[in-house]
Amino acid sequence: MKKCILASLVLAGFVTLKAQQNVTLNVRLKPIQTLVVNNTQKVVNLDYVTKDDYANGVSSVNADHLSIYSTGGFQVKVKSANAALQNGAKNIQANTIQIKASAGTEAVNGAQYAQNVQLSANEATLVTSANGGVNKKINIEYKGAGANAYLDNYIAGQDPTVYTTELTYTIISQ
Repeated sequence: MKKCILASLVLAGFVTLKAQQNVTLNVRLKPIQTLVVNNTQKVVNLDYVTKDDYANGVSSVNADHLSIYSTGGFQVKVKSANAALQNGAKNIQANTIQIKASAGTEAVNGAQYAQNVQLSANEATLVTSANGGVNKKINIEYKGAGANAYLDNYIAGQDPTVYTTELTYTIISQ
């Protein structure tokens, strides 16, 4: 009987024993930002057609021009490829063109939008947000100079005379 009780206690000891192991689970979040220019707005024209256009300047409002995705706070910046838009020996200074950002149809909560940023070969901040967002839209307005600033930039025989630069938009986490 002693052997039976001893065997029962030994078996009960094996049954009640348990093993434990710990695992560390990490959720690792990497920053992701994407910025897409509206495909139908890849070319923006500032057309000076009338004397009022030369006197007052012209603008092009591009609704939902930029679409962003960001996993947290971000900044959107813009810069021109050159300090001046060239056509032969003549040029138009990039800083005579202003850019204005505003909320698009899907606004970023709490974003701050820059007004009347002068275009430059150096990056300028257009939008700052402490919050991220998915498929948020940003309107961009381009405004060319008034006060007859471009009056002497027309080149005879060209219809129209075109001054061009490439703009680069960048999104960075903050």
